[in-house]
Amino acid sequence: MNAPKPTVPNDLRAFWMPFTANRQFKQNPRMFVAADGMYYTTSDGRQVMDGTAGLWCVNAGHKRPKIVEAIAKQAAELDYAPAFQMGHPKAFELANRIIDIAPKGIEHVFYTNSGSESVETALKMALAYHRAKGQGTRTRLIGRERGYHGTNFGGISVGGIVNNRKFFGSLLTGVDHLPHTHLPEQNAFTRGQPEHGAYLADDLERIVTLHGADNIAAVIVEPMAGSTGVLMPPKGYLQKLRDITKKHGILLIFDEVITGFGRLGTNFGSDFYGVVPDMITCAKGLTNGIIPMGAVLTSAEIHDAFMDGPEGTIELFHGYTYSGNPMAAAAGLATLETYADEGLLTRAAELDGYWADALHSLKGLPNVIDIRNAGLIGAVELAPIPGAPTARAFQAFLDAYDKGILIRTTGDIIALSPPLIISKAEIDELIGKLGEVLKALK
Repeated sequence: MNAPKPTVPNDLRAFWMPFTANRQFKQNPRMFVAADGMYYTTSDGRQVMDGTAGLWCVNAGHKRPKIVEAIAKQAAELDYAPAFQMGHPKAFELANRIIDIAPKGIEHVFYTNSGSESVETALKMALAYHRAKGQGTRTRLIGRERGYHGTNFGGISVGGIVNNRKFFGSLLTGVDHLPHTHLPEQNAFTRGQPEHGAYLADDLERIVTLHGADNIAAVIVEPMAGSTGVLMPPKGYLQKLRDITKKHGILLIFDEVITGFGRLGTNFGSDFYGVVPDMITCAKGLTNGIIPMGAVLTSAEIHDAFMDGPEGTIELFHGYTYSGNPMAAAAGLATLETYADEGLLTRAAELDGYWADALHSLKGLPNVIDIRNAGLIGAVELAPIPGAPTARAFQAFLDAYDKGILIRTTGDIIALSPPLIISKAEIDELIGKLGEVLKALK
């Protein structure tokens, strides 16, 4: 009889881990070996509450029966089929289900495998759309400072994360940026949308004047900037962007990789903020994080602009080996069914007040300089240690793990985004333990 494999591997050298302090981790590894509902199980048998839905993606919680069953069944039925000049039923079924819950005016789905790929796809679509419309001079792309749009070259170029410029050079040309919306001196400790800052959208008019509207293809923003530290759009800000882009014939892309699928208590962030863009990028919650899948959702106008010329012509010279693959499609369908069965797309709205009260109870604790929230998202910003930025929040992350909760840190900001199945008692546990961590933090 074969001996059981060890729970913890004894050689960690080969795996170069992403977005990780590899040397620190490998000295004291933090290993998850199982998950169920709201909790991970560690290699040493401890339960750790998932305060981040994995990486903002496990919206329905872990080990959900319908999703597990759907994946197993699909693997036995049709494991893979190409999407180039071929199809399989579930990819079409899932696209229709997505459109059923998408904002009115969004009518088509193009599959990718991640949020990063969704952004690259949307940017390419924007350029190709204007060319198809006879406006090929529209090549410039506008992002926003502190924006995060994945890790590929298009995404990091329209994004506004300084480390991407520090490590990867000049990036794409023809890109400009709006100012970010973080105004802590005016909006600190705001619940929901801050009152101040809508005027920041007016900077788009300056950019249009500088470059010429007929040279600008698209503006891409996160409705709520998540990965940079949960930055809320000021009241009226997104509508201003919508009005300015429409006036100048510029496409508006919302990156909803985080805000899609119930995170704010609505189907999409577009619904929450009442602004419909021309394209929506999504991923993460589409398959509950279980199998990689993303998508770009577009208006009929964008799709139809490509449907010209001979019928045998490939309309969009773009796609991925795994676009709409059977396993991901099955997972996506089961995920949407789980959301519908349990009312998870609106659950964040039901818990919003309780969540906000709990989160803002941390005000006044040592080093806490701001707290922000919307839906089931929260951020606690800490004062940085002089000369050692990020160190205080990273220590909070380590201490939280030891105390049995998983949090996420970016810079000196703690971000929380628990699965949408979280109960009030579990909110109390999560925030209570975080409070203990903050009280003990140096």
